[in-house]
Amino acid sequence: MNINKNANSLKYNLYDTNKITSKKIKLFNLKLIHKIFDSLNISLLILIFILSFLSFNSQRKWTSIYKYLAKTRANNDNLIDYISKTEEFYINKIEALNTFKKTTPEDLIYLDKQITKNKRNNLNKKIKFIKDGLKDSKYQIGY
Repeated sequence: MNINKNANSLKYNLYDTNKITSKKIKLFNLKLIHKIFDSLNISLLILIFILSFLSFNSQRKWTSIYKYLAKTRANNDNLIDYISKTEEFYINKIEALNTFKKTTPEDLIYLDKQITKNKRNNLNKKIKFIKDGLKDSKYQIGY
């Protein structure tokens, strides 16, 4: 029985050593797998961090471009309004040309040169009015 005990104990010891080595290998494999997953997680976090900064930067650029586009659209709308008003003005002028009659020498009115005399007469009348007002004390001098 001793021989069997030794054989059993040897089998038991071999089984234990295999069990221990397999546990060590499994533990090593687990540690290796955990390190791989940790490095992947850290690299993913760094990638997300970098991409978020890039997206914020592109969002800022897009916002400024959109602002300029909105201003350009407003200017274009104003230009369209101005163009339509100008077209309307010129169309009205062209339509008005058809309604006017061409003049002949009989239609013209000639004025005399008495207009300059009338201006002098009006000035003389005003000066005379002021002189008469001073004589009648209408315009008082001093207190």
